[in-house]
Amino acid sequence: MKSKLLLTSLVALLILGATTAPLSAQQANDVAGFEIPATDKGLPGAGPIRRYGWFKKLWERKRSGWAKQVQRDQNAVVFLGDSITQGWGDAMGGHFIGMKFANRGISGDTTRGMLIRLKEDVLALNPRAVVMLMGTNDLEEKAEPETIAVNAKLIIAALKKHNAKMPIILCKVFPSSARKSRSAEKIRKINELYAAAVKGDSQVIVMETWVLFADEQGDAKKAEFPDLLHPNKTGYAKWAATLRPIFATLGYLETKPAEFKLEPGFVSLFNGKDLTGWGFRATPSSKGKKKRNPNSNRPARRIIEKDIAFDGKTSSDDGRYVAVNGRLVVTTPAEGRRIQQLWTTREFPKDFVLKLEFRATPYADSGVFIRRPQLQCRDYLLAGPYTDLKNYKPQDWNELVVTVKDEVAHCTCNGEVLEASLPVPATGGIGLEGDRGQVEYRRIRIKERP
Repeated sequence: MKSKLLLTSLVALLILGATTAPLSAQQANDVAGFEIPATDKGLPGAGPIRRYGWFKKLWERKRSGWAKQVQRDQNAVVFLGDSITQGWGDAMGGHFIGMKFANRGISGDTTRGMLIRLKEDVLALNPRAVVMLMGTNDLEEKAEPETIAVNAKLIIAALKKHNAKMPIILCKVFPSSARKSRSAEKIRKINELYAAAVKGDSQVIVMETWVLFADEQGDAKKAEFPDLLHPNKTGYAKWAATLRPIFATLGYLETKPAEFKLEPGFVSLFNGKDLTGWGFRATPSSKGKKKRNPNSNRPARRIIEKDIAFDGKTSSDDGRYVAVNGRLVVTTPAEGRRIQQLWTTREFPKDFVLKLEFRATPYADSGVFIRRPQLQCRDYLLAGPYTDLKNYKPQDWNELVVTVKDEVAHCTCNGEVLEASLPVPATGGIGLEGDRGQVEYRRIRIKERP
């Protein structure tokens, strides 16, 4: 069994361009102090630490090389992981041009290995943010999901202790296959434990990367993971697309609004700079209403005691809605799911045409209120309800057009009909809802008809 694992790992390593040539005297001197500890005694965390010959050499060479780049890589966005992260390459595939980053992935590494090398490889860089993807190799070494989650929590605790304001982006473990000793059941369990461990922690953003890649059985797709473990160029492009909106909201990418000219007759509802004209409405009283049975899985809801306007402010009072470089962002809730609504302070009693663009992270769930009824606005192909759309662009910008005439709304996305005749009240505002994931809106504009 060990020989089979060694052969599999060696093949993957060669694909990534690693080398196992003997060390020169100078190289041997360089790697001194970066060797894998000979035993587990006294080491933090739990579970497997790999000590295969090829892995020891790779670990030492990668880490000793990075030690020479500590000053150069200060304040970078650091990617921490295993072969999937290493596979980005030093240039991260060209996906994040304009952002300073540092790849600290080592092929074959486990969560405990990452914990051991965290101080020198990550914390020493004083990261601007850290992107974590980890746990798949632990499964191959027969570690249980609970053990893997413990190590991940220790890593997150160390990152938070180092910098209590640094964003941590926790990517859910990608799907693989039981044929690779990585069953869908085990991976689902790891991801559940990850989400539970950081629930309510606003410093950690959980990325729904598992549902992005999983097939109907919960395994990796050959078209994106040819060996059912490592993504190909298409897979990396999809992963990058999930991260770009988060980096944009954090201010690392897309730091200037895209050029846009308002059409004749339209008026902007969002100025691109702050939340002027928008606010929270008081939560309707529940007095006299039948109480629902308690449900721990029900999304959190914030109670608003009275109307709140956010004129001149770049953020709602709780940070859920923010104006960033021309975008009105519904941020990822720390609770995993939280129902919340932001409304225009104006109402619109006349017939109108509403246009806006939106971009959603994988499986994100939002909505656009048209006077009162909600038009579901989501990562449609994964989250529904309009899963058969042909023109929808995942993790990219899409245009909604809502035409209201005689208290009926006609709604389209990129020209495809979502709702042909949605009944709406005679008057009301325009609202945006948050539930799960991150959704961005821009170019929100309206043309009222006489």
